[in-house]
Amino acid sequence: MTPDAVPALRVVTVALDAPLDTEALLRHADPDGPRVWLRRGAGMVARGEVLRITQSGADRFAESAADWRHVAAAADVDDRVRVPGTGLIAFGSFAFADASAADSELVVPRMVIGSDGERGWLTLIGLADEAFETFGIDLAAVDLSGFDVELGHSRLASPFAPASQSGEAFSASVEAALARIADDDVEKVVLARELSARLEIDADLRCPLDALADGYPDCWTFAVDGLIGSSPEMLVRVHTGTVQARVLAGSTARGDGMAADKAAALALATSEKDRDEHGFAVRSVLASLQPHTSSLAASEMPFTLKLPNVWHLASDVEGTLGDGSSSLDLLDAMHPTAAVAGTPTAAALRMIAELEPFDRRRYAGPVGWVDANGDGEWAIALRCAEVIGDTVTAYAGAGIVTGSEPQRELAETGMKFRPVLDAFA
Repeated sequence: MTPDAVPALRVVTVALDAPLDTEALLRHADPDGPRVWLRRGAGMVARGEVLRITQSGADRFAESAADWRHVAAAADVDDRVRVPGTGLIAFGSFAFADASAADSELVVPRMVIGSDGERGWLTLIGLADEAFETFGIDLAAVDLSGFDVELGHSRLASPFAPASQSGEAFSASVEAALARIADDDVEKVVLARELSARLEIDADLRCPLDALADGYPDCWTFAVDGLIGSSPEMLVRVHTGTVQARVLAGSTARGDGMAADKAAALALATSEKDRDEHGFAVRSVLASLQPHTSSLAASEMPFTLKLPNVWHLASDVEGTLGDGSSSLDLLDAMHPTAAVAGTPTAAALRMIAELEPFDRRRYAGPVGWVDANGDGEWAIALRCAEVIGDTVTAYAGAGIVTGSEPQRELAETGMKFRPVLDAFA
């Protein structure tokens, strides 16, 4: 997109009378195609579309970042609230693989309704010569009641079942990966599998989002163009020169009862296999961020992160940007991390292409939002499913390292499927 081809956008953000909770935000989302970003009762929902930036291939991040700079530079922004998520923003999701058939897209909505728990806001975005009165909203007396629609239902017309690969075939792929690891081809590779089901035609896609946001409040619940999920892993957050990331690798099921649960967490924290897997992921993130930061640090030791169905080994990374990179620039530098691909990256990606009999599409790619300054929040699209027509396909993966056992890795994917399968059921 050349600068002279960029449409000039007009943007205004005004404060609402009060903040909105998760349920209220979701009631304002589009039932057929919600765009959502929620965590801990705060976030944003978006409706409509003013502009779409579509890219593919190995340069998808760099080209999207360049296009977004042109769009932001040409926009007239009147932001009367000035908190993260206000003003000009785009929701985005990116394909995992360079050769994926799925497009990577940034979408500028016509309307964003947001809340951070202390205040609520409304953003309207249109072409420069467009009167906001055509939106049906008077900015002097904001009334969103016409967009407040009760949640309907989301039912499955058929149950989830293996799509391209059975559980036994996945275990065989793990065996093949372990043989390659023993031959020193790779140190770690992440293998995934998929399950598919059919939805009833009139399904309200806000319903699984409501279940995910309620059941997993510490995760980032998202919906962008049919990609729906609740990720525990923040790939990168950029805000006024500070960069943050949360790295997850290594997991185990929650125990049945307090004593068993504490024992499960302790076993994970002291597992050599899981600590090795986690170390690969942390080093991957640090190496990617280092060239872009003037200071950078990670948690001295990983901590155990408790979710309703699983324990994870987690580390937080924080630093100060030193080269003016935007969040989109950092996606280009960081994706894919060892947490979703493996180590070394190039060899792991080749093995994924050989051993996974399907296109990951946007699973395990970045999903999130970016503002006019390039700040934003991007999670890794995990614990997610993609809805295309009446078909919903869920994805889950496991990190394979020396010491991995095929049946345990298969069980781990089953554990990771649970949030999405329960949400759609």
